[in-house]
Amino acid sequence: MSTILVAIAGYFLMMLVVRVLTRRPGAQMTLFEFVIVFLMGGVIILATVGHDRSVTNCTIAVMMVGLLHRTVAWAKTKSDTLGAIIDGTPLVLVRDGQVQDEVMHGMRLAKEDVLAASRTKGVHDFNGIQYAILERNGGISIIKREEEPGTGETES
Repeated sequence: MSTILVAIAGYFLMMLVVRVLTRRPGAQMTLFEFVIVFLMGGVIILATVGHDRSVTNCTIAVMMVGLLHRTVAWAKTKSDTLGAIIDGTPLVLVRDGQVQDEVMHGMRLAKEDVLAASRTKGVHDFNGIQYAILERNGGISIIKREEEPGTGETES
């Protein structure tokens, strides 16, 4: 029974830590963030199985975490509020070419992160960005500025 309770506590602790640590998806996490997440996961695994490292105890812990994950994912689909709490809400990083410094600082993002995302859309500076949005999954969506009719140039 203690394995189940520790697995539940560990699951929610890891979810909280990852939520506070970063909004970036795995592919965009820094090496430091990966090391921290894996280290904490290892510590939680050790605490969950304790001295009983039997196959049965480890199987129970893995099944409990899997069941919790499925339950939380299902609950997020039923409640927008819970989804916003767990995954966050989209945030505007750039509006009309103007960087929203307070949001960027709060999300610990550098201007270079937004510019890297914009280059994948063929935009090479902030003036070409209508909106840059930090999505719930940690990705950055870029909406290009509309071209003015007949000029071939973007709005200023």
